[in-house]
Amino acid sequence: MRLLDNHTPTDSTANPVTIADVWQAHKFLKPIMHHTPLTASRTMSELTGADIYLKAEHMQRGGSFKARGAAYKISRLTKEQRSAGVIAASAGNHAQGVAIAAAESKIPCTIVMPESAPLAKVTATQGYGATVVLHGATYDDAYQHCLELQAASGATFVHAFDDPDIIAGQGTLGLEMLNDLPDADAIVVPIGGGGLISGIAIAARALKPDITIIGVQAEGAPSCYVSLQAGEIKTSSSIMTIADGIATKRPGDLTFSIIKRLVDDVVLVNDEAIINAVLLLMERCKMLVEGAGAIGLAALLSGATQLKGKKVLVPLTGGNIDINLVGRFIEHGLATAGRYFVLHTRLTDRPGELMRILGTISDMRINVIDVRHQRISSRLPIMQREETITLETRDRAQCEELLLRLRSEGYTVEEAQMLYDE
Repeated sequence: MRLLDNHTPTDSTANPVTIADVWQAHKFLKPIMHHTPLTASRTMSELTGADIYLKAEHMQRGGSFKARGAAYKISRLTKEQRSAGVIAASAGNHAQGVAIAAAESKIPCTIVMPESAPLAKVTATQGYGATVVLHGATYDDAYQHCLELQAASGATFVHAFDDPDIIAGQGTLGLEMLNDLPDADAIVVPIGGGGLISGIAIAARALKPDITIIGVQAEGAPSCYVSLQAGEIKTSSSIMTIADGIATKRPGDLTFSIIKRLVDDVVLVNDEAIINAVLLLMERCKMLVEGAGAIGLAALLSGATQLKGKKVLVPLTGGNIDINLVGRFIEHGLATAGRYFVLHTRLTDRPGELMRILGTISDMRINVIDVRHQRISSRLPIMQREETITLETRDRAQCEELLLRLRSEGYTVEEAQMLYDE
C-alpha cells in the first residue's frame, strides 16, 4: 500500500472545511435526505475475505450522494443569489442533485452536461425542471462552457466537488456510515473530483482517527492518482472509462489538499473489474448500481486493495445507469465468465449436418441462443458453409469441455474471438 502524507487535524488552520461544518450540514440535511440502508453482505465478504458492509446510497434522492452537497449548498445562498438562479456542470448525478434542490427552492436552474452523458441522467435532470445544455465530450468540456454561461447570466455556479459547502454536505454520508457501524476499520470510496472522499475523510478522521481510508479511481480516469504520485495537481489529456460519474480530468484544488492529508491510499481498477462488480451487485445483492457507484467494491473484489479480516464500509454512491448500458454489461460479463460462448465452424452443405452438431450440443445440456449461416465467400470451398453458433453455457469449464468433444467428433471448431471480444 502506498501511504500518503501523515494525517493532520481537521482544524480551520489546516482545512477550510471542519467537522463542525459537516455536523452543521447534517443538522440541515437530516430531515430532507434519506438515511440510506447499511447492509452486511455475506457474499461480498466471502469473495474478498473482508467483512463488507454496503451503504446503499444509490437509493438516495436523485439516485446518488450528490443530492446531499447540492441541497446544502443551495440552502446557503442569499436572497439575491436565489433570484439570479444557479448553474452547474455535471456528468449526471450532480446535475440531478442541483436540479432537485433548485426546484424545491423555486429558483431557476441550468445544467451543462457532456454530450456523452447517459440519456437516463439527462432525462431525469430535465424532469426535475432544469434547463439542460449539452456540450463537449467530457465533464471538463462541459465545465468550461458552464463558466462561460455563468459569466453571462450572473447565476451562482454550484461546483460539483471543489466547494466547502459541497464537501461538508457529502461528508454527512461519512457521519451516517460511522453512526451505523462505529467499529468499522476501513472505508473504500470512489474518487472523481474528490468531493465525496474529502467530506467522508473529514468526518471519519474526527470520529475515528485511526480508520483506514482508501480512494478508488478508474484506470481510464486516474487524475487524482497521478497527481498524488507527482505531488501536484495534474490534468489528464484524455479519459476513457465506463464509470462516467467519476470521469474527470483533474481533482479540485481544495479536494486534492484534503486527500493528501487525510486519505491513506488511492488505487486504480480497470473497467472489467467495474463491470464485474456491477453484475455481482445485480445478481447476488439485487442492487442496480452504476459503474462509478460500484468502483469501491470493484477494488476489493479485484484485489486492488486488500483488507482481509477488516470491517469495511463500501458506499455504493450512485444508481443512475443507462438501461441500454446495463444490457451491454450483462452480455459482456456473461461472455467473460464463460456463460455466453460463440463457436465458429465449417460444415458440409448438405441436409442433417447442422442437426448433428446441434445434437452434441444438446446432449451436454447447453442452450442455443443464435445460429448464423454463411454460404457465399471467397474463403469457402464449394459445398461448404460457415456456422457461427451462440450458446448459453454454465461456465468456462463447460466451454472447454464442449470444444474438446466436438473436436473428438471430427469438427473443426474455434471460439469466435472477434464476436466474443466485442
